Amino acid sequence: MPAKALVLDANILIRAVLGRRVRRILESHADTISFFIPETAYAEAAEHLAALVVRRGGDPAKAERLLRAMAGLGTLVSAEIYAEFEAEAQKRLGTRDPGDWPILAAALALGCPIWTEDTDFFGCGVATWTSASIDSFLTN
Repeated sequence: MPAKALVLDANILIRAVLGRRVRRILESHADTISFFIPETAYAEAAEHLAALVVRRGGDPAKAERLLRAMAGLGTLVSAEIYAEFEAEAQKRLGTRDPGDWPILAAALALGCPIWTEDTDFFGCGVATWTSASIDSFLTN
């Protein structure tokens, strides 16, 4: 297993499908960094992706295939892996976005930071990287 690891939030998966930069990062670092994707994050990305793609005039089926390919660069993590951290994650998130607890719980269970664009994770006691700052994590 690579020495570095990140838990990916749903918004990172969506960015990987809709844009180029995040996709390029995932593709170029998949051999050296473990990307963990909670099943709930994958489901959330899949749920929102079709509408976003249609709004942009794209092909939802093509976007779904690309989402699967992006998820294939990482490891899907089932709730069984992080369930014991649910209460702690919910406590740390408070009322900010209680539905995001699986992302934080996975990070706690796996002992790694989160890659997200969601500021609700800031100050939760786990390192949080955005796409704007991820290069610092990847190169150090």
